Amino acid sequence: MPDLWTARRPAPLPRLPRAAARRVHGVLTDIDDTLTRDGAIEPAALAALHALRAAGLHVLAITGRPAGWSEPFARAWPLDAIVAENGGVALIPQPGGLRWAFAQDDTATREDHARRLAAAAARVIDQVPDAVLSTDNPGRVTDIAFDHSEFVQRDPAHVARVAQLLRDEGLTVTVSSIHINAWLGRHDKLSGARWMLDRLYGIHLDAEPERWVYVGDSTNDQVMFGHFPLSVGVANLMRFADELHTWPAYMTAGERGDGFAEVARALLDARAA
Repeated sequence: MPDLWTARRPAPLPRLPRAAARRVHGVLTDIDDTLTRDGAIEPAALAALHALRAAGLHVLAITGRPAGWSEPFARAWPLDAIVAENGGVALIPQPGGLRWAFAQDDTATREDHARRLAAAAARVIDQVPDAVLSTDNPGRVTDIAFDHSEFVQRDPAHVARVAQLLRDEGLTVTVSSIHINAWLGRHDKLSGARWMLDRLYGIHLDAEPERWVYVGDSTNDQVMFGHFPLSVGVANLMRFADELHTWPAYMTAGERGDGFAEVARALLDARAA
């Protein structure tokens, strides 16, 4: 992770150099509270996605949400793919339907992981009586998630306790703006981005991170903020200011979909200049 962006407060988005913006191939973006508000895409964000596609830029969503929840969005939004469950599974729009792809191709391994995840979830529920699985958990195929801020409100001590119990079960854990996600394996949002860019375009992401913009809003976006010189946080990221150890390089003035639209305008204006 480049030290350049670690623990450094972001610059306002207008400071993004136009020369750097013109070299961008595409945009990688979180979904919840980056494109959406209360689970629905904001009109400004949807218009921005269409404008980016019309300009020939690639756009992929990288989310902690489940594949089942992501499926209608992969069908309806102008995206090259949605990488869901923090890199565990991808939905790729194709003529005639969606193609599903798994980071772990072996079916027997996925089934074993599903059993272990169910056991870990049961342990948490047994030891933390107010722990609640996310309502989208039935749509998950490679991970589990507990709600902390979507339909219930739990304090940081609760989040820390649940996360530690899951880690004690040998799981990888991350915390988004709404959920505590856990899975088996080393994949994450960054590995998922590497996987999809190589699969779809034959692009080796680490050879050209400066050609991609990442946009996010939460603590689970930090691995992406640290990797991309042109990482951007939408303004509602500031809700997590006390929890961040790795900041994006730039920050929008607007929150959620309005902030994403600012990013799109900056890229498109640079290409038109």
